[in-house]
Amino acid sequence: MRKICISFLIVAIIILSGIGIFLAPTPTRTEYLRIHIRAHSNEEIHQTVKYKVKEAVVNYLTPYISECNTKKDAEIMLNTHLNGIEKVADKVLKENGFSYKSSAGVREEEFPTRVYKDLTLDGGFYDALIIELGNGDGDNWWCVVYPPLCFTGEGAGYYYKSKIKEIIDDFFKKEKV
Repeated sequence: MRKICISFLIVAIIILSGIGIFLAPTPTRTEYLRIHIRAHSNEEIHQTVKYKVKEAVVNYLTPYISECNTKKDAEIMLNTHLNGIEKVADKVLKENGFSYKSSAGVREEEFPTRVYKDLTLDGGFYDALIIELGNGDGDNWWCVVYPPLCFTGEGAGYYYKSKIKEIIDDFFKKEKV
């Protein structure tokens, strides 16, 4: 009888936890901070260097982004490091033979609907770190700085962690012993 009660309790907890996942608030548009790196043009050479700049900027910002607990923290960090971001981008441009420079700023802009892995960001106005390479007329690379979707490694993203599941797992480990 005791095992039936415990089993019933565990099933109820799992069901309630599952419902909690679906009822949990999803971040609103204002809670996202995007990053856009706009190439000088759509010529292949400018698109190629855009990705080299992206890699260097992401590597530069990753340790700082990992310390941010809120979107506001991320905005402050980015604004503090705008000169460093431009220096990193300009170094990559120079190393690849380009004479034009980059410009970086955090501002609100309107963006179309975009899909990033399992996340769809509806079109609308978002705060974003905008990095323009040269005149910035080319296609852009984009991602989300906060929450850090592109600053946590390949395949990283959100995952659900349940303290209740950990307790249940511990319970069954002890019962098997």
